[in-house]
Amino acid sequence: MSHGRSTRLIVALDTKDTAQAVSWREQVAGPACMVKLGLEFTYACGLDAVREAAGGSPLFLDLKLHDIPNTVASAIGSLAALRPAMLTIHASGGRAMIAAARKAIDETFPADARPLLLAVTVLTSMDEAALHETGVEGSVVAQVLRLGALAMDSGADGLVCSSHEIAPLRAALGDAPVLVVPGIRPAGSALGDQKRVMTPAQASAAGADWIVVGRPITRAADPAAAAAAIAAELETALS
Repeated sequence: MSHGRSTRLIVALDTKDTAQAVSWREQVAGPACMVKLGLEFTYACGLDAVREAAGGSPLFLDLKLHDIPNTVASAIGSLAALRPAMLTIHASGGRAMIAAARKAIDETFPADARPLLLAVTVLTSMDEAALHETGVEGSVVAQVLRLGALAMDSGADGLVCSSHEIAPLRAALGDAPVLVVPGIRPAGSALGDQKRVMTPAQASAAGADWIVVGRPITRAADPAAAAAAIAAELETALS
């Protein structure tokens, strides 16, 4: 069943090679509404290469900032020249850090070019056992809801969450959060290092605004066709 919300595709360009990232971006430019560049690429290639790899495509800059509030705010100022459409922080950095990130975006970016501030709740590679090892005794869902509410109350525009937390977050927080969902695997794909996964259609039906897909597209024999197939699945899910 459709939730009536259009779910759009972000393609993760996970590589250390600028030319490879540019090639992938060019191949998926039609079906992909946005491209994601993260720690792997940014650390290997630098910020100028991030700009080159993104080209004219909207950029999800996924650096998951997590530090003292002043440092996070200063880092966001340093990223302003890239004009990302989205950027990420860790919700577990707490209220003051999230608020500092919000303030930095509002003060550093032009009003018509402010990125969505997304707070990462619990990494999709973590299950309950892994969470407990960090000292969090509750369930994954309880921690996601706690961090999600805190982030939204502190100025975030949305959340990064696993597909299995979409419905609980929608139930608790309504339509307000922009939900960006990694760990999406088309039916038949390898799970890789993801623990909590759904297909694109399942994530769309649950209420995702954006899904992030990397290896099932970029490692496909034909990345453009793989991206187009996922985009078509999302269109079908909406109808």
